Amino acid sequence: MSNWLSKILVVTLQPVYSCIPSYNIILHHQTIIMQYGDFYYPIPANEPVLNYGPNSPEKLALKKALKELKAEVRDVPMYIGGEEIRTGKKEAIRPPHEHKHLLGNFHTGDASHVTAAINAALAAKNKWANLSWENRANIFLKAADLLATKYRPYIVGTTMLGQSKNPYQAEIDAACELIDFLRFNVHFLSDIYRQQPISSPGINNRLEYRPLEGFVLAVSPFNFTAIGGNLPASAAMCGNVVVWKPAYTQVYSAQLFMRILKEAGLPDGVINLVYVDGPALGEACFKHREFAGVHFTGSTAVFNQFWKIIGENIALGTYRAYPRIVGETGGKDFILAHKSADVDVVVTAIARGAFEYQGQKCSAASRAYIPSNLAVEVKKKLIATLKTMKMGTTEDFTNFINAVIDERSFNKLEGYINAAKKKSSGAKIIAGGNCDKSKGYFIEPTVIETTDPKYVTMCEELFGPVLTLYVYDENEFEATLKLVDETSPYALTGAIIATDRYAVELATNSLRNSAGNFYINDKPTGAVVGQQPFGGARGSGTNDKAGSILNLYRWLSARTIKETFMPVTDYKYPFLQQS
Repeated sequence: MSNWLSKILVVTLQPVYSCIPSYNIILHHQTIIMQYGDFYYPIPANEPVLNYGPNSPEKLALKKALKELKAEVRDVPMYIGGEEIRTGKKEAIRPPHEHKHLLGNFHTGDASHVTAAINAALAAKNKWANLSWENRANIFLKAADLLATKYRPYIVGTTMLGQSKNPYQAEIDAACELIDFLRFNVHFLSDIYRQQPISSPGINNRLEYRPLEGFVLAVSPFNFTAIGGNLPASAAMCGNVVVWKPAYTQVYSAQLFMRILKEAGLPDGVINLVYVDGPALGEACFKHREFAGVHFTGSTAVFNQFWKIIGENIALGTYRAYPRIVGETGGKDFILAHKSADVDVVVTAIARGAFEYQGQKCSAASRAYIPSNLAVEVKKKLIATLKTMKMGTTEDFTNFINAVIDERSFNKLEGYINAAKKKSSGAKIIAGGNCDKSKGYFIEPTVIETTDPKYVTMCEELFGPVLTLYVYDENEFEATLKLVDETSPYALTGAIIATDRYAVELATNSLRNSAGNFYINDKPTGAVVGQQPFGGARGSGTNDKAGSILNLYRWLSARTIKETFMPVTDYKYPFLQQS
């Protein structure tokens, strides 16, 4: 290349180079490595949902996988560093809908195992953080492909058996949503890395998106395999190392996802999977100097306790830096129908929104406000609809309703139902209300009607197939909007059903802070990655929006780097000169 052309290219491309972090030369274990390009990952398409129709290939594959899974009693270790840890202290894994069947046993640990996991994570940290972005990203993209193909019937099957989800609910969760989390987060992080500052003549500015300093704790719930996978994976994708504690009732699917990550090439120690109780976890993690953050989904009470302990330790100077606290917690999600609503839309939104997966979604409708002009017809059609819902095991694909997660949940829900049956309660059961735990933890889809808008089940989170219905004066819509907003401390999801556009706009504005995910003429569940970023505020969490670019910023720490090409050599500014 001629000398004059070289000079032109340097001048012309300098602003472009300043926007692309991949042209840096980095020192990595005494070896100079050149990154040879800007490896960008465009926005993917959402994973197609398989329908498991009669004689479909996916249905046949799933039935085969279920048979295999039920025939095996799996011995499930913890994964710490490169080791599989078996303590001999075992907890049984049983289907909630068939609690006499043994699927396997997992080995529980104590605070010493959490400490070992922290040490393994920190030992892996530097090498993982310095791995090139394209090699880090491709591990998670490979995991997504493994989920979409080889392991799809098994991740769906473990979710069906371990968490009592029907095939469709398991498919949209354990397959589609988890695949989407992995693929979309690679795209979102790729977008973040490309966001660079401008540079003035004579200087070059760049942003370096570092992982957090220390380790991240991921605490995941029972109800979504996808959440269980995303909480540790999103932080790890950003270059962090993770200690992951799933709910005991989600271990069966969690351990399979961990095995898939390892097969995809995740290095030892990047994510460490432990099964310990809350006190043991907190004792080891929250007092550790290298604790960098917590990615949590679960109850508001537990999250509040985490925040309190972390705050106390900040005051003591325990941590190297302020930990990131990210949580999605409780909800008391609502459906509000306007007098202009279509009755069938209202009934379907309630039937699906309240009772899919036995109402055990964070977003599930738990309270409904029905106008007086529609109440009789809505109740009549809703009761008839619920009578058509079959309840039983997940292996029978004709069952819409399966079991609640465990005996503790069953007993809590049965208590609320029995209280509503008392004549003095101010409430009555208009649908369902039967409970049976002889073979599995089965609770019928139940509708409680109350004349008291502040009745206990209108206010408290239940997390089960129980919806409370309140009929309001059709001409008191604005007052009901205020009631909806003030009844619950939570603000996760909600829905307005109306054909009157003025009513839709009024509800949207009046309930702006009542729900982080708001739905118009639809059920308040079913957020899709990349389409409806998920999360709520108030008592429902920090609203960091899983399934969007916003969540990933929480696991990064930006460093600004300015380089001056022609440094000044005199402190004096021109204004100091005499005119």
